[in-house]
Amino acid sequence: MTDTILIVDDEEGIRSSLAGILEDEGYRTVCAADGAEALAMCQKELPGLVLLDIWMPRMDGIETLKRLKEQHPGLNVIMMSGHGTIETAVKSTKLGAYDFIEKPLSLEKVVVTVENALAMTRLKEENAALRGQVQQGHEMIGTSAPMQQLAEQIRLVAPTNASVLITGENGTGKELVARSVHYHSQRRDKPFIEINCAAIPEELIESELFGHERGAFTGAVAQKKGKFDLADGGTLFLDEIGDMSLKTQAKVLRILQEKKFERVGGTRTMEVDVRVVAATNKLLEEEIKNGTFREDLYYRLNVVPFKVPPLRERREDIPLLAGYFLEAFCDQEGRERKRIVPEAMDALKRYDWPGNVRELKNIVERLVIMTPGGTITLNHLPDYLNTAAEREAGAGKLDSVLELSSLREAREEFEREFIIQKLEENDWNVSKTAEAIELERSNLHRKIKSYGIDMKK
Repeated sequence: MTDTILIVDDEEGIRSSLAGILEDEGYRTVCAADGAEALAMCQKELPGLVLLDIWMPRMDGIETLKRLKEQHPGLNVIMMSGHGTIETAVKSTKLGAYDFIEKPLSLEKVVVTVENALAMTRLKEENAALRGQVQQGHEMIGTSAPMQQLAEQIRLVAPTNASVLITGENGTGKELVARSVHYHSQRRDKPFIEINCAAIPEELIESELFGHERGAFTGAVAQKKGKFDLADGGTLFLDEIGDMSLKTQAKVLRILQEKKFERVGGTRTMEVDVRVVAATNKLLEEEIKNGTFREDLYYRLNVVPFKVPPLRERREDIPLLAGYFLEAFCDQEGRERKRIVPEAMDALKRYDWPGNVRELKNIVERLVIMTPGGTITLNHLPDYLNTAAEREAGAGKLDSVLELSSLREAREEFEREFIIQKLEENDWNVSKTAEAIELERSNLHRKIKSYGIDMKK
């Protein structure tokens, strides 16, 4: 798509000259003779960039710039003036102008400045799109009561600066909760920095958190910013904080209290504005009793406690989660969309999921890759899931069959269930199913009709 540039100048000669040059460079141009006309044009069609003269009748460029930025904050504006002063340039910049160029215009400079401004606009748009994708990729999924309660807690706490402590089993999605707190806070446009305290060796954790000065230790050939530096103004997520050493805990406590720290090997005190969100799968109260976690740090972190429920306590969310992962992995792998038959979904819902959401995600990814057709049945599930499901389902079917009054009814019920299962395994293709069960196609059609089987295509 061709970028549109709005040229605003009360001199017709300058408008036509700039339009000719920019159109030769491949841009589309529109022109306005004053600020009021420019504002009206931007309401009808927002350009990608505005070239705005300062000295104009009726409404000057400064006033026009102010109104443009109020109405369209993301619009880049380049100011032009033949009577420019440093004061005017500074004022324009403070009001949000991208750049300031003087008349008589250097055509080469105009082209370069326009290219840079449009590149900046595209970068902002890409950044906004990526932020949206990241947020969407880390959204919390679930309509169960525990998840609704958690979502409401996040809604209330996120806009504040309170420290948050997230607890829950491995794989429940503690990082998703931390990201949700950040994305719903006033710090959402600032960095979200995470560090897994259990994954970094003890001798390196302080350098990772606080940074180091050149020569602080062997291998420190240059100054390095730590996670607290990088998260300044934003959120720092300390995952598995229960594995942090007592020495490092003391330094983290100081930052939470004073918002100050020194880099490893440094003497200069750094000040930061960081919101700390911590997570652990350990019972910190027990760790405090055992002397491996500081009680004062615990109370600093535990201003607002969040508990993420295990998947077995919100089984009604399993179909939503499985469907979300199924769609995501089918798109990622370039596969046709697949569906999970009700019997297989029931098996997923009955399983206890010791690995929680992470385990479910991994299994769905495996099913997308390993299932050849478009239907995922019980037979495609891992053995440990399938065996448990068949045991429960078989017991249920036996009970229902025993309630029937005659052998004929029992035989028909079994035959009906058998045909449905084989149809599912063959993607509801009658010909393939008839061949698989060694039955004439016409006979299978009659049985499907007589048993009232709903053909799902």
